[in-house]
Amino acid sequence: MNELELAERFDRQRPQLRAVAYRILGSLTEADDAVQEAWLRLWRTDAEQIDSLAPWLTTVVARICLNMLRSRRTRSEQPLDSFLPEPIVDNPAADTDPEHEALLADSVGIALQVVLGTLSPPERLAFVLHDMFAVPFAEIAAMVDRSPEATRQLASRARRRVRDSAPPPDPDLTRQRAVVDAYFAAAREGDLEALVAVLDPDVVLRAHRRDGDPLELRGAAPVAEGAMSARRFAPHVRPALVNGAAGVVAFDGERPFAVLAFTVIDDRAVAIDVFNGPELVGRLDIRGISA
Repeated sequence: MNELELAERFDRQRPQLRAVAYRILGSLTEADDAVQEAWLRLWRTDAEQIDSLAPWLTTVVARICLNMLRSRRTRSEQPLDSFLPEPIVDNPAADTDPEHEALLADSVGIALQVVLGTLSPPERLAFVLHDMFAVPFAEIAAMVDRSPEATRQLASRARRRVRDSAPPPDPDLTRQRAVVDAYFAAAREGDLEALVAVLDPDVVLRAHRRDGDPLELRGAAPVAEGAMSARRFAPHVRPALVNGAAGVVAFDGERPFAVLAFTVIDDRAVAIDVFNGPELVGRLDIRGISA
């Protein structure tokens, strides 16, 4: 097999590999780094000795991602905001980027990415590979240096955390958008009662910051009051898809300064994730959203 044939075979696997890496790492930037490293390893390997390329590449990418997760915990000098979930932003009025569709095929919403970020690296790897990509526990066990049964327990713990903290959102984008639009309409009008009406009683708003854990507001009344205090920004938001769900991009003049992701269940917002760190917003691809 010559290098051109090998590159073509690798490129056919690239969308799947990016999807695996993004789910494990929560960052497209790091996911692309992991996929590129997998290509370099493949190029240095005798491909004729690989029985099945797709599983081999998935294993290589997963191991690279596991090492990257572990290194996050040992490099204290690394800016903390680089570890935040990196939202994927699309224009709801345009055709969705096919690569984004592949990345988000399993509804990898921001709320899920936030929960995945609280897991240990082995838990995250076991959950993502088994529950999202059907990789057998025996194969994952070799990556995390545990027995298959212990690996099964890792995934089970992660699954419980996800089930408790990141329930799946309503799949109907029209209903999601109606809730988001009602939220900002109420904020613009200063209607506290209408704001509370579109919020789940246990809603959580997380403002993801560079310098530590997210700043959280919990409960419909505190979140509504927070929206009232920031109501001056409500006229300057534009609709967006954030990880495939209804959200907005907020602008200051022509400059985007925040991305808000909503998780909507039963016609109420159960979670609002705000990303307004300049480094993070500055590296997101939001060219399709205009002020």
